[in-house]
Amino acid sequence: MNGSTSPKHPLDSLLRTDRIPHIWCPGCGIGTVFSSSLIAISSTGTDPMKTAVVSGIGCSGRGAGYVKLDSYHTTHGRAIPFATGMKLANPELTVVVFSGDGDLFAIGGNHFIHAARRNMDLTVICVNNLNYGMTGGQAAATTPHRAKTSTTPMGNPEGPFNLPLLAYACGATYIARWTMLHTRDLTQSITEALTHTGFSFIEVLAPCPTGFGRKNKLKNSDLLRIYQEKAIVKNGANPAETILDLEQGITLGKFVEFDRPTFADNYRAVNCD
Repeated sequence: MNGSTSPKHPLDSLLRTDRIPHIWCPGCGIGTVFSSSLIAISSTGTDPMKTAVVSGIGCSGRGAGYVKLDSYHTTHGRAIPFATGMKLANPELTVVVFSGDGDLFAIGGNHFIHAARRNMDLTVICVNNLNYGMTGGQAAATTPHRAKTSTTPMGNPEGPFNLPLLAYACGATYIARWTMLHTRDLTQSITEALTHTGFSFIEVLAPCPTGFGRKNKLKNSDLLRIYQEKAIVKNGANPAETILDLEQGITLGKFVEFDRPTFADNYRAVNCD
C-alpha cells in the first residue's frame, strides 16, 4: 500500500534498532531474557530519562548496547561498582545490571558480595549459560560438576556456585531464579525487582548451544527440554535447598523478598546523627 510504513516492534521505544540484528548466536537464550527485561521496564512506567542499564563483558554484556536508554558497557567484572556509583550520585535513577554468570561471579564476584551486603538499591539480572560463552566456552564458576568445556574436556572437577544461596548469604533482599522458557514468571519477577527497594537478584538460565551445548553433545532442543521437564517451581523455598542439576532437577521461583535499610538509608542515618 502506498504511503504505508512497516509495523513497529512493541519494544521499539526501548531498542536501538539501528544496531539490530544483534550478535547473539542462533538458539541463544539471551535475547529472550533481554526482551523480558525490556517488557518489565516498560510495564513499570519507569521514566526512561531516569533509567540506566549497566553491563560487563561477555555475551550478555552486549545487551547494554541495544537499549535506547543511558547505558554503559563496562570493563570485565565491574558492572556492579559502576552501577553503585551511578545510584549514589543520583538516587533517583533506576539502575539495572544486565550481565552474565562469568562477569558477575568470577572476576566480578567480590563486587556482587559487597553490593548485596550493603543492600544497594540495584536490580541485577544474571543470564547464566553455565560457561564463558563469548571467549571460547571455558569452565565458569557456574559450570556443573563433570560438565565438559573447552578447559575441562574430561569433565569439570569443581562444584558450581548456588547463586540464590550466595545472594541470600550476602544480604540480597529480593532473590529469584527462572529459565528463559518461563517468560511470564521471569517478566513478573523483573517487574517486582525493579519496584523493590534494595538489592534485587534474578538468575536466569539460558542455553548456550555454541559453547556449553556443543561440548556436552546437547542440542538446543535438548537444553530446552531439560529446562521444561526438570523445572521444580517452589516459591519461597529456602535458598540453601534450591538445586540446579540438569539430571535431578532445577528449583525455580521467587525465593526471598523482604525489606531492610539500604546503603543510602544507613549512610544518611550515620551522617545525620
